[in-house]
Amino acid sequence: MSTSGTVDRAFRSALYDTGDDTLDTGASLLAADPAADAELARRGEDLVASAWQRGWQPADVVRVVRRELDETHARLAGSLIRAQALRDGRVRGARWQAQVAGLPTSEAAARADRFSYATAVLELYRLLLRLPALEPLDEAAGAGEPPGGRERKPESRMLGRIRALLAKAEATGFPEEAEALSAKAQELMARHSVDEALLAARAAVTEGPDAVRIGVDPPYEQAKAVLLDAVAAANHCRAVWNEAFGFSTVVGFASDLEAVELLYTSLLVQATGAMTRAEAAQRAGGRKRTKTFRQSFLAAYAHRVGVRLAAAAAEVPVGEDLLPVLPVLASREVAVGERMDRLFPETTTTRLRGVSDAAGWEEGSRAADAAQVRGRKRLP
Repeated sequence: MSTSGTVDRAFRSALYDTGDDTLDTGASLLAADPAADAELARRGEDLVASAWQRGWQPADVVRVVRRELDETHARLAGSLIRAQALRDGRVRGARWQAQVAGLPTSEAAARADRFSYATAVLELYRLLLRLPALEPLDEAAGAGEPPGGRERKPESRMLGRIRALLAKAEATGFPEEAEALSAKAQELMARHSVDEALLAARAAVTEGPDAVRIGVDPPYEQAKAVLLDAVAAANHCRAVWNEAFGFSTVVGFASDLEAVELLYTSLLVQATGAMTRAEAAQRAGGRKRTKTFRQSFLAAYAHRVGVRLAAAAAEVPVGEDLLPVLPVLASREVAVGERMDRLFPETTTTRLRGVSDAAGWEEGSRAADAAQVRGRKRLP
């Protein structure tokens, strides 16, 4: 039998029927025919390319594989995506390339047990085959935009300073210091946003907003999605959460999206540290804390940070030096709204579930107050 025939039989047995027996049959066929490995890999690359056509991106695929299967499958997916990238004829943007470069990969030693390896590959292919269509983030928002996202400019010195401040805020064990560092970082983000808009006004830049997917990982995804939404809104962006696949799509201009990713990640790190300390204090007092404590803590943290960011964003700065940027910021806000409406013509709202621990809510609110993260001042 030809190698193509072996793979055909394995696919008919394993990919189009979800039973364990059929999976074992397909894996046995592949394990018994080492010559079929190249054809098996080629077809896997075709499945990856099909996922790109349905709106998925490299990080999205690995995220859902890790969520639905395990780390072994995620590494197999990473290797498959990297192999497909070598023969992909499309021009990909810097964001796409960075995702590919950061993928996990499998080791050759993993193939020693051929049956286990074939089983894992077929399980991965089953998932890839059933991926639904997503919103295409690489649609051209401006003329001449390369597929896969607009090319990123080198990180500015300002963003480097912001990243360093947030890293210090995450590392310190002193709430007052974390508060000061986070607040300073947000001030720099606000200045950076205005500077970018001024440059656009002077250079008559007409590029449109970008869209990125940011992972919202378990546990306590709802609270994390609320936190990301608050950070996005404070930084002139908009976010929509996809609960089923564990990410939020954030729409905004490139520099604002970078700020959102930085601040959201930092706030999560700070929230986790504060929650750990709060749990330790609760245990020292003789009270057992459970999942409900942590869920209520993070829900309160997200809610309180959102309130503080929204209040700060409502402040209107005064100063003639900002007058040239007002029309640019206004047009950017309209552009972000239009891009969001194209991507998501219909959205629904949801309520936080499982928030029932009063102590967790109180501790989360206190931690959010300590964070003292100010939102960008919204201009008229």
